[in-house]
Amino acid sequence: MDFLVIDDDKTFRDATCFLIEEAGHYAEGVETGELALTRLKEDKWDAVLLDLNLGHENGLDVLSEMARKHAQIPVVMFTAQGNIKTAVEAMRRGAVDFLEKPFQHEQFITVLARLQRLRQMSQRIERLEQEVTETKSHNIEPIFDFATPVIREVMDMLLRAARTPASILIYGESGTGKSVAARAVHEHSHLAEKPFVTVNCPSLSKELLESELFGHVKGSFTGAIRDHWGKVRAADGGTLFLDEIGDLPPEIQPKLLRLLQEREYERLGENVTRTANVRVIAATNRDLKKRVAEGLFREDLYFRLNVIAVEMPPLRRREEDLIRFAEHYTKFFAAQCARQLDGISPDAAACLRAYPWPGNLRELRNAIERAVIMARGAQLMPADLPAELRGQTATAAVSGGDPLQIGSPVSLEKLEEAHLRKILEHTPSLTEAAHVLGIDQATLYRKRKRIGLD
Repeated sequence: MDFLVIDDDKTFRDATCFLIEEAGHYAEGVETGELALTRLKEDKWDAVLLDLNLGHENGLDVLSEMARKHAQIPVVMFTAQGNIKTAVEAMRRGAVDFLEKPFQHEQFITVLARLQRLRQMSQRIERLEQEVTETKSHNIEPIFDFATPVIREVMDMLLRAARTPASILIYGESGTGKSVAARAVHEHSHLAEKPFVTVNCPSLSKELLESELFGHVKGSFTGAIRDHWGKVRAADGGTLFLDEIGDLPPEIQPKLLRLLQEREYERLGENVTRTANVRVIAATNRDLKKRVAEGLFREDLYFRLNVIAVEMPPLRRREEDLIRFAEHYTKFFAAQCARQLDGISPDAAACLRAYPWPGNLRELRNAIERAVIMARGAQLMPADLPAELRGQTATAAVSGGDPLQIGSPVSLEKLEEAHLRKILEHTPSLTEAAHVLGIDQATLYRKRKRIGLD
């Protein structure tokens, strides 16, 4: 936690900060209420310790101002001239506790523990409110509403592993629902009531990413104007989700390995060893074995993360789920846009089935949202879908100069040729293309040769 200590007695102020930091927290001291209000405006603080007598200032007046401007921050009052009347008045103005100087070490530690429980309760309430909000508006990914056996097997493995402390590695292309699966693991685990903290590994520079993970001390790099606790500290006792772990810089990899093996870490610019009990779930769209072979990813870290490994299958391998997912998104966005829609037309469904979905669930969601907005009739029609789903990129040579669509006045041979070209264009390998088309590779080879793609 981050504490702001307000006391005009420098000796007592410094001693209090020392006790707080000795207990594993961060503390900063100021001597006046005016400075304290400035610091509260500049930075985020978890709790305040406020002296009743601040020279010419009255601590109770400062407390009232804090309660007005920063009501969410708990304040503990202390004074060398305490009495019941003053304590009652302090509590009436918003203080959560009252300490009389000089206080015993055990008393102070008890107060710190009480403040920490208050903070944990506040965090839990924030998480619950966020989950409710996501459930109502944003968290619409239907990865648990599945019919394909491959995804049932994946989710069964993840949920069985959820109840253990084992590290989990989730592979999969972008947009397949890896982060949603990671949160599901957390929610079905023994840590469900604890924090779930996400770090996006490729989003920051090496220095900023290390600070984001482990924290830093003031002056450790340009722009580090104050001490900072990282995501590891925030996730202590809960789950740390490392998204796109395959892009983790090599310089940070040994530090993450140390955290996994020894539960120890150090903030950037500091030599103090700290401990954290976190359960790590990692996700990547990269081939980590290949990156290990190329020297871009530590082999020992790979094995430490790879205790339980699963692959979220791409949407093109979940044909039985595709239309059900599309219908799910259609209902959601129709309700969001206050539209009356009676599902997806057969022709539009055929377009959805024919497309390889390189962007997976994310692309499907965007395509359906766009279609719902553009729909003119009671159902989603091919014309409402993005052009690439309607076969608009088929070559003029194949289509005779006009864009090919289902129902166009062309032969089955030309329609098959356009479909083959489209699938081959959007799949990463011939094996995957054959799987999408539902034919073996030998048949695909003959068809490619016939249309001149050999």
